[in-house]
Amino acid sequence: MSFNPQQVAESVSEATVEPVDTGRRGKKDKGLSTAGKSPVQIAMARLRKDKVAMICFGIIVVYVLVAIFAPALAALEGQDPATTHSDLLDVDGLPTIGQTADHWLGIEPSLGRDLFARFVYGARPSIVIGTFAAIATTVIGVTVGLLAGYFGGWIDNIVSWVIDFILSLPFLLFAIALVPIITSWFGSPLEISDDTVTKVRFGSLVFVLTFFFWAGLARLVRGEVISMREKEFVQAARALGVPTRRILFKEMLPNLVGLIIVSLTLAIPAFISAEAGLSFLGVGLKEPTASWGLTIAAAQGYYELQPLYLWVPVIAVSLLVLALSLLGDAIADAFNPNTRR
Repeated sequence: MSFNPQQVAESVSEATVEPVDTGRRGKKDKGLSTAGKSPVQIAMARLRKDKVAMICFGIIVVYVLVAIFAPALAALEGQDPATTHSDLLDVDGLPTIGQTADHWLGIEPSLGRDLFARFVYGARPSIVIGTFAAIATTVIGVTVGLLAGYFGGWIDNIVSWVIDFILSLPFLLFAIALVPIITSWFGSPLEISDDTVTKVRFGSLVFVLTFFFWAGLARLVRGEVISMREKEFVQAARALGVPTRRILFKEMLPNLVGLIIVSLTLAIPAFISAEAGLSFLGVGLKEPTASWGLTIAAAQGYYELQPLYLWVPVIAVSLLVLALSLLGDAIADAFNPNTRR
């Protein structure tokens, strides 16, 4: 899934810079009182009435709880993601058991590690990397876009050139090259521990995703700010001698809340897919870290013999990305006064 912040511009531009036109509401908004409410409060009220959005939100909460309580869930089964069970493998390395009371999803071929424990622990890197990269992308993109759009001139020219340069780079090729290079700065895999390799890979993936995707959001915010800086409330603040910092972060930024929320909710599923894809290609996380991408890569050769080995992480990633994407679409609709669900 590719994250393109330009996709959210049309759905939130009016809501972020203009007051909501309550006279255009249809029957679905009947009963919603908007007196004295901000556009964000009105959008949240609409969102709470959206059944699809609430179902998706519930699914996301379940995933987050699984990631947080992964040790407790694995302990409930009585297993952990690292212990091998070679006694349950035949001479060819294939499991001699299926799903049992001790191994709810069975065990891995070749190594014999418990699949349920690997599954619940595998939720952690996807959610953590996707969330941290999305937050970092949003912070950098919004800040740079605000400064470039407000000041203009040579600052805008330099920022626009940097944005165009980054957007012209092929993400996948550079990601495949950059992650191993960054990891090598900390020593060869034989010289550093597995924990250090895991931490370096985590940081490398967050850095690569942030580096390549902040530019699109910065361009979008820049366009909104250029339009907004000619508005009456900005001109009035300038005439009154309000400090630039206050104009940017107290006057302009609140009008970008809808855009920021929509962009963030659409970025997280894109980054979760990217993490799983890069791990699948061998440039993401490495063994023995539990990761859905690594499990999918390892399970390809055993699909006919053990279909759950492949299907469980594939369905898990697909369901999480779908729930986040649908929630992002619902938030975009909630912030757009012209859209009614």
